[in-house]
Amino acid sequence: MTQTVSAGTKTRRTLRPTVVGLVLVTAAIIGTVVYRSASSATSFGDILRGVHDGTTTEADGAVPDGVTVFDDEYPAVANLDPGLLQALRAAAADAADDGIEFSVNSGWRSPEYQNQLLREAVSKYGSEKEAARWVATPDTSPHVSGKAIDIGHVDATAWLSEHGARYGLCQIYRNEPWHYELRPQAINRGCPPMYADPTHDPRMRQ
Repeated sequence: MTQTVSAGTKTRRTLRPTVVGLVLVTAAIIGTVVYRSASSATSFGDILRGVHDGTTTEADGAVPDGVTVFDDEYPAVANLDPGLLQALRAAAADAADDGIEFSVNSGWRSPEYQNQLLREAVSKYGSEKEAARWVATPDTSPHVSGKAIDIGHVDATAWLSEHGARYGLCQIYRNEPWHYELRPQAINRGCPPMYADPTHDPRMRQ
């Protein structure tokens, strides 16, 4: 017996491979974007942890591994804005009850250190435009004014992402989950929307 296949059935059979193909292509694109973003973030972390070719010392804000927000002997911590430091220490004390320690990847920086990081970022990323997504100039960086900190360890940044607003501590840039600044109004209103990266921050255009 000859079977008659309706036009609707043919259409559905034709669409299924097409839909599957579109899903696979979309997944590939998303994976590529995520990989590139993660790779860039890792690269900037390498810049902070790397051996610098200048004369940067701890007096300029460089920190060795294992420094916490309670280590006043390091200028990177001691020169932070007092309000920011107080909020960080309150949060760190509570996070410790959950077995979480806040390590400091970077805090206050001298203008010379900031400029050195910027030069290294331009060299690593290949252009000032791309470097600006990760490193500000000495004139605009909140690190130089002591109003920003880069917190280490994924568990610590995850804890801050969930609880930071309670202390007025907010992630400012979507591409930098480690970068926190003090926003006192967040205690009652929650943290403000994040910028995609520093190039979208009006403060960086001064």
